[in-house]
Amino acid sequence: MEIHDKSGLTTYLPSDARYKSMKYRRSGKSGILLPEISLGLWHNFGHKDNLLNAQLLLRKAFDMGIIHFDLANNYGPPFGSAETNFGRMYNDDFRPYRHELFISSKAGYDMWPGPYGNFGSRKYLVNSLDQSLKRMNLDYVDLFYHHRPDPHTPLEETMGALDFIVRSGRALYVGISNYPAAEAKKAIAILKDLGTPCLIHQARYSMLDRWVEDGLLDVLTEGGVGCIAFSPLEQGMLSNKYLNGIPADSRAGQGMTYLEKETVEKNLPKIKELNKIAIERGQSLSQMAIAWLLHNKAVTSVLVGVSKIEQLVDNAKTLENTSFSDEEVRKVKAILTA
Repeated sequence: MEIHDKSGLTTYLPSDARYKSMKYRRSGKSGILLPEISLGLWHNFGHKDNLLNAQLLLRKAFDMGIIHFDLANNYGPPFGSAETNFGRMYNDDFRPYRHELFISSKAGYDMWPGPYGNFGSRKYLVNSLDQSLKRMNLDYVDLFYHHRPDPHTPLEETMGALDFIVRSGRALYVGISNYPAAEAKKAIAILKDLGTPCLIHQARYSMLDRWVEDGLLDVLTEGGVGCIAFSPLEQGMLSNKYLNGIPADSRAGQGMTYLEKETVEKNLPKIKELNKIAIERGQSLSQMAIAWLLHNKAVTSVLVGVSKIEQLVDNAKTLENTSFSDEEVRKVKAILTA
C-alpha cells in the first residue's frame, strides 16, 4: 500500500538494485569510492525552485547508485537554502541510509556580512561548517572543501582549519577546490604534514575548459589526490541545446549568470564538430562530454547538475561507453585545439 504525505509524495523506499549498474572509482590514494556520476546541488535546490521536483531528483539519483551529493554553504539562492532544503529531504527520505551516503559541502565564497564571512580564515571555515551541519540536519559531512584560495590568509591557517575540522569530528575527509597547480601542491604538502591528507580537488573541467591539464592533474596524481570535475557541460553549451542557435528561453538567451550569448557563438563551430563525433559514437553530445572527462584516469567523478529526471538518466547512460579509440582522441583534440 502506498502511503502519501501532505506533499503527495509516497513514502520512499530505495531500489534494491541501486548498486547493480553504477560504477565507482577510488579518489587518489584513499578509501573514498565515488560514483563516476555525482549529483551537484548548485542549482535547482534553492527556495525559488520546485522542491518536489528536487526531492524526486534525489530519490532517483540514490536509486541509480549515485550516493554522492555535493553542496556548499552559499548554494541557493538565497545563500544556505540548498543545504536547508536538502536537510529537510534528508530527514524525509535518507536518514536511515546515512551510512551509504557521501555528502560534501564547502566554504570559501561570500556568505554573510563582516570580515569573517568569506575566504579562508579558521574562524570562517569552522563557523560556516557548524551552520551547514545545522541546516542539513547532519552530525558530520563526509567531505569538507575549502572552496577557493584566499590571497590574504596564510595557507597554513586555512589547511590547519581543515585539519581541525576532521579532528573535531565535523568531517571525515577534506579537500580543496579551484586551487591552481602551485597552490594545490603547497596545500597538499601542508595537510600531509599535519596528518590529515587532502584526498580530492574539485575543479571546473570540460572539453571547452581544460585548464586543469596544464599542471594541476599532474600535481594531484603525484600527491595521491583525486579530481572531481564540475560544469562538465559548460552551462549547457556541450549539449544539444545550442546546436541550432540560441533559444530565447535558454541561459544564454536570457542573459543569465555564467553563460553569455557571445561565448556560445564563439564556441558553436567546435560544438557542432564535436556533436558529429558524438553521433558516430552513438551518444548525445552531453554524454560524450562526460565520457571525455572520465576517459582521463585522473578524474574520480563528474558532478552533474540537472533539473529533470530524464537528464539524470541520460547522463548516467554515459557510463555505457567511456572509452575512446585513438582516432576519436585525435579528432577530438584537433577540434579542441583548432
